Amino acid sequence: MAETIYTKNAPDAIGPYSQAKVVGNLVFTSGQIAINPATGNVESDTIEGQTKQVCENLKALLEAAGTSIDKAVKTVCFLKNMSDFGVFNGIYGEYFTSKPARSCVAAKELPKDVLVEVEVIAEK
Repeated sequence: MAETIYTKNAPDAIGPYSQAKVVGNLVFTSGQIAINPATGNVESDTIEGQTKQVCENLKALLEAAGTSIDKAVKTVCFLKNMSDFGVFNGIYGEYFTSKPARSCVAAKELPKDVLVEVEVIAEK
C-alpha cells in the first residue's frame, strides 16, 4: 500500500496529486518546480535560482519520506530551454553527487512558466 508524503518544507501540490509517494522501499516525488514553500511564489527568474530551489524542494521531500537526495536512483529533468543545460547541470551535480540515472528533455512549457522541473525516484 502506498504511503503519501507531505511536508510544509516543500511547495503544496498545485493540482490533484501528492508531493510524493512511498511504495515498498522506493520514494516517487512529483515534479518539483521553483516555488519557495515559505511564500508560495516562484522567487527567481534565473536558471541558477530556480535549479537551486527545485533541488532544495526535492531534498526536503526526500527527507520527509525518511531518505535523502544521496539515495536517488533516477531523475527526470525538464528544461524550458536546452541552452540552460550547462548551468542546470553544474548546480544539479552539486546536489546529486551519487549520480543517479537521469533523463533530461526540453519542454515547451512548464507550470507557472518556470524554467526547470525535476522529479526523483529514490531508495528509502
